[in-house]
Amino acid sequence: MRIAVINWSRRRVGGTETYLSSVIPKLFEMGHEVSFLYERNEPAMREEITLPEGVPAWCVSDLGTENALAALRNWRPEIIYNHSLHDTRLEARILDIAPSIFFAHTYYGTCISGSKAFKYPVVKPCARRFGWKCLLHYYPKRCGGWNPFTMMKLYLEQRRRLDNLRRYKAVVTHSKHMALECIKHGIATDRIYNISYYSHAAKPNLYKGETIEQPFNASPTDQASDKTNSPFIGNRSELPARLLFLGRMDRLKGGDIFLNALPQAEAMLGRPIQVTFAGDGTKRPAWEKIARRLEAEGSRLSVNFVGWVESGQLSSIFGNCDLLVFPSLWPEPFGLIGLEAGKYGVPVAAFAVGGIPDWLHNGVNGYLASGDPPTSDGLAEAIYKCLRDPITHARLCRGAVEAAKGHEIENHLSALTMVFAKVAHSAGIE
Repeated sequence: MRIAVINWSRRRVGGTETYLSSVIPKLFEMGHEVSFLYERNEPAMREEITLPEGVPAWCVSDLGTENALAALRNWRPEIIYNHSLHDTRLEARILDIAPSIFFAHTYYGTCISGSKAFKYPVVKPCARRFGWKCLLHYYPKRCGGWNPFTMMKLYLEQRRRLDNLRRYKAVVTHSKHMALECIKHGIATDRIYNISYYSHAAKPNLYKGETIEQPFNASPTDQASDKTNSPFIGNRSELPARLLFLGRMDRLKGGDIFLNALPQAEAMLGRPIQVTFAGDGTKRPAWEKIARRLEAEGSRLSVNFVGWVESGQLSSIFGNCDLLVFPSLWPEPFGLIGLEAGKYGVPVAAFAVGGIPDWLHNGVNGYLASGDPPTSDGLAEAIYKCLRDPITHARLCRGAVEAAKGHEIENHLSALTMVFAKVAHSAGIE
């Protein structure tokens, strides 16, 4: 099958691009002909998505819109697999070229700001259906800035995105939360397939409101993982608990909530805590200031900011932590980093927001704190539950490995290609 993959960037900016870095080569290895069209090759400081030799790629900002669209048409794709475009008019023109499938990684066309969260008086998830009434909440709930022209621009842009979304032959989601979000916004249930990034399912599941994937259940007798760097070897009161934050540093990612949870977590655990913040973003200076204050107030807290880490560094950074803390305040559509941690036997503490409860199960591969609203007290309790004793931590490490094993990319690709085949068949393509 000839599959044209579409995205706004060729750089590994976030979870979407990490996904494409894995899926494009796999589709090629399976014998499909693959091409890649993207709007811009930026930001330059991020890794580029590596394409297999022979895969054509077209950059709209380099070629110009007309030349890029002509190249795509001349390649004659049978299926278009879109992930995100900034230019909604470009997206509408691409939809006319071939039967198209959209992967709803984010709140594309379903939120005026794209964050699906209120920011005032506290940050908390928003469950509203996108529409003109969102304009009434934009200022009171601090959904965005204060410029009314920006507000209208964002609203009209998201409305065009939603119009485009309803034109796709199929919409793939990676969590039950996102499937319900699409249904709420008028996408027909017979066009929604919830198959996750790395799915348990061997075939696509048509979403009709029922539970699609049963929660993973691990037994305490499961085979132990290879993770041996437990914080419980030796004197418990002396060895530090090693916590990790990994991701973009902005307000919705909850780094300040995490930092403010540390004194309580340290008191509950009764031993030192070492924290690594890996990543970067606009809130890094403010978070570093909070960290320095906490270190000055409590000698048993140590916080280190190491900047962005590339994919090749993940093994080292996960190998030197006991717990991933994923304190997102907004409803994460999925949260792929949690399954990445599981590959290394690292459990997770997080808020129960968005798609995170799809893969994080209390007492299995970590613990959830309430996300309505998310609080530092709740997060400290989840951290404590994960690290309170060696038996619990070891069980969670095993559960993290087993949960990650249950989400194999081969299963996802099997389900995804069945969606491709169904859409192609309905369009008369054999």
